[in-house]
Amino acid sequence: MRNKRDGSVQSVSRAVDLLEALSDGEEHGVTELGKQLRVHKATASRLLATLAQRRLVYRNPATDKYRLGLGLIHLAGSAMAGIDLIGQARPILEDLAATTSETVNLAVLDGNQVMHVDQIAGTRNIVNVSWVGRRTPLHCTANGKVLLAFLEAPERDRMLAPPLEALTGNTITSRRKLERQLTEIRGRGYARAIEELEDGLNVVAAPVRGADGGVVAAVSVGGPAFRMRPRELGKLGRMAMDAGAAISRRMGFVKGRRSNGST
Repeated sequence: MRNKRDGSVQSVSRAVDLLEALSDGEEHGVTELGKQLRVHKATASRLLATLAQRRLVYRNPATDKYRLGLGLIHLAGSAMAGIDLIGQARPILEDLAATTSETVNLAVLDGNQVMHVDQIAGTRNIVNVSWVGRRTPLHCTANGKVLLAFLEAPERDRMLAPPLEALTGNTITSRRKLERQLTEIRGRGYARAIEELEDGLNVVAAPVRGADGGVVAAVSVGGPAFRMRPRELGKLGRMAMDAGAAISRRMGFVKGRRSNGST
């Protein structure tokens, strides 16, 4: 093994130290992290910039502070166990896909975008397109709207800073109209996206809550518009809600316990 004095090995060690320092779930500034690691602020900044490029840490542009990034999910992979989100959700996703015959996705918030972390292809799909690892906008996707709807107001405001890009003729670009939809989602319990991300694609999604009651993910059902017609989305939305509730219970959530999404 190479001596720790070697620059490359020392950098790896410091990078791991940074990740461990961020493992408390809080956001930390460069100066604070530099002091914890007993390194110069410039050294901490370079390490954090490298980790951010690989999505192992995330810099909040509003605070200029860092927290762990969702790129770690790719490294965790099959090693994730116990109450890991993907492992707990998978049987429910499989049941939902089997019941609806449509593609089911599990997605989480990744910075100011949606990242798809798991997918079960529907039996009616002729072409299987994987969304796992792909990022999509928040404002024009059903799972994105769910994640937005249950954010605290200040964070939601930051996420919805204009302009809202139009990807199809149905994409909502009006902040006021979108806010009305988010209010409806909080009341109804599920979101709809009717040909807003892609022409011919309709999706419904519902929240997944962690043990503390916070929304940690969204479970969605998506398919072609000619099969998932608007009048049928209510039924599919309620099925997504049931799946989201089932995953939430597996994650330790007790009904009635909520920590966010109240604004």
